[in-house]
Amino acid sequence: MSVADLTARRLLGRLAHAQSAGRLPSVVGGLVRDGEPVWFGTYGGPAVPGHDPHDVQYRIGSITKTMTAVLVLQLVRDGRIALDDPASVVLGDVGTGGIGYGDRTLRTLLAHSSGMQSEPVGSWWERSAGLSFDELTSLNDGTRGVFGPGERFHYSNLGYALLGELVARLLGTTWWEAVQQRILAPLGMRRTSYLPEGASAQGQSVHPYDGTLLAEPATDTGAMAPAGQVWATIQDLVTYAAFLGQGHPEVLSIAELDRAYVPQSGSPEDGLKSVHGLGFQVFAGGSGTLAGHTGSMPGFIATVLVDRKRRTGGAVLANATTGYSPAALVMELLDELESQEPTLAEPWRPSAGVPPELAGVPGVWHWGNTPQVAEMVGDRLHISKPGGVAPHVFEVRDGRVVGVSGYHAGEELHVVRRADGSVGHLEVATFIYTRTPYDPEAPIPGGHPG
Repeated sequence: MSVADLTARRLLGRLAHAQSAGRLPSVVGGLVRDGEPVWFGTYGGPAVPGHDPHDVQYRIGSITKTMTAVLVLQLVRDGRIALDDPASVVLGDVGTGGIGYGDRTLRTLLAHSSGMQSEPVGSWWERSAGLSFDELTSLNDGTRGVFGPGERFHYSNLGYALLGELVARLLGTTWWEAVQQRILAPLGMRRTSYLPEGASAQGQSVHPYDGTLLAEPATDTGAMAPAGQVWATIQDLVTYAAFLGQGHPEVLSIAELDRAYVPQSGSPEDGLKSVHGLGFQVFAGGSGTLAGHTGSMPGFIATVLVDRKRRTGGAVLANATTGYSPAALVMELLDELESQEPTLAEPWRPSAGVPPELAGVPGVWHWGNTPQVAEMVGDRLHISKPGGVAPHVFEVRDGRVVGVSGYHAGEELHVVRRADGSVGHLEVATFIYTRTPYDPEAPIPGGHPG
């Protein structure tokens, strides 16, 4: 599966503009649709002369955090720990003075709402030799926290060091071994590594005025590795994008990933442009929202994003400390793909019939005096207002009718029947739906207006 030649040329044009405008020594990009790669491109000088540019490793920076988050969410799924457990459940008293960090919950650590400071005490960790976890926590004792737990969004690289250590202790292995065994191996990401292996790009810092290059070090960040250590090729990162869009039975299901994409925290300065879920950034864009993460380390920038509704995703990697926004570039590539080759809507298929629990329900109902239409769409019941307003969607689960999206998500819809079995009214979370406006036979809250 691949895009048309004209689409490929337009996508390459987007990549070329970013490389030129951002003064990127090299940039590679890739797109996925319906779980399969459909386009790869590269522009600029070859990162490693004589090698396939799509098999050259770049550092992915904070995209690493999503892998740490996946490991935590696996442990939550397996009942080993809960999102609202404090880190001290596993780590004990973290830090040697002050209040420590042990009271921060996994949820706030994942969503950057723990109130911890952004960076660890000491030299700039991204360009320095890494410390052990004990050395790291002895220098970061909790006295430098900037907000109370859960008070607001504040990005914290240090928080992910705690999460990585927590994963390692629960699994009885190292953080990196857990990433390899529980994420990379099942997904087939064979060219993703802790330190550069084989053909790998040299990280570069571009001088702001004379345009020369400064080689950046490829450090081992030690206990801070769960925040931004990993190296990957664009082929592997597109494979990862496919997983983020569709899930994988051995890693996380799409339902579990969808919960990770639910906004947990954000900053007033960003408004609704960007929020943070459980280890994932969520941006406004595409069909509504894009989920994934940006990444940067000295000499490298990266981004991976997926559009769940359009079943597409994209990734870019470049070996420059700064320049063109990698998130903006991925969004541009996804918009170009959609513009040239629109996502095909799911085909309509006839319903298999009305389940016994919903017998007699399809048709016109009224909430107060507002008409609603209840109809089967596949195996789900949609209740919609006139004018195309987003419907309330329900499905039958173990004999119960439960909301799955819309205002009534999670609530149970009760089909109240008369003695003869016909449907008298519907009730969900005190909302009463009747066949006629304010049906006097139904228990209308406040009584019938007449």
